[in-house]
Amino acid sequence: MIEPEIIKKIEDFVYKKPRSIQEISSLIQKNWRTADRYIEHIKKNFGTLDIRIFREGTRGALKIVYWASLDKASSSVFQEELEKNILAGKIKYDFAGFDIFQHVPKNKKHAWIKKGKDESDAGRLREFEEILLKSEKQILFFSGNLSFVNFDDGETNVFNVIEKLVKKGIPIKVVCRVDIGGKENIEKLLSINYKYGKELIEIKHREQPLRITIIDDKLANIKEVKEPTGRDFELNKKTFIFYTLTDKDWISWLTRIFWKMFSTSIDAKKRLEEMEKIKKY
Repeated sequence: MIEPEIIKKIEDFVYKKPRSIQEISSLIQKNWRTADRYIEHIKKNFGTLDIRIFREGTRGALKIVYWASLDKASSSVFQEELEKNILAGKIKYDFAGFDIFQHVPKNKKHAWIKKGKDESDAGRLREFEEILLKSEKQILFFSGNLSFVNFDDGETNVFNVIEKLVKKGIPIKVVCRVDIGGKENIEKLLSINYKYGKELIEIKHREQPLRITIIDDKLANIKEVKEPTGRDFELNKKTFIFYTLTDKDWISWLTRIFWKMFSTSIDAKKRLEEMEKIKKY
């Protein structure tokens, strides 16, 4: 089991520029065989790193580790079409989670529906807490404006749950809108980093339609919201549909979509700095 802090340290190191196994070995103070094993683990389970070997088969072979571009996330016609629609979307109504759910084998998925004014009212938070606390390696969030950090039904406080995860050393990465409307949510979540002196929570700005939580490489939880207005006018109350997937291939695909967004998006801290300048004007 690789410590999450080591995974983040290696990723940050390689993200700046390609590195040799020897450089990574020196960084983490492990022998080159251990460093090589760590890289293979990150490549297989997270898809953020890739490897190229120069002069392969010779005594002077050189293995270089670089940040994966993730240009091609999809491996089937269905996934390619879904990927195109996802990357073109801006808000949660631009994409339906069911469009993914329908392709997953029936023994590797389940769904449930609840009604309420928000997720706290819909009685979902206890299950959400259980899902989050299963994490051993990392959590990836596709979010809108991080409103879920404020959810508290009296039994489960989502912010406190995330704080527990950071104390355990679990890296958390987020793609969401970083704007004036959600500024307080962003600052609230990042405050956990400052509190514990860790940089385990990373947030990048992107307007995108997915509302998904990915736990390690084991589980993906998709939220779909139906409003009693517009094309869903026949509903008499706000409706939440939650799809849980355990199919490794589809979770891997969603993870690649996440990294494709994350690696090309603007860091939340930079956005927050620019927002502070607006106040001065």
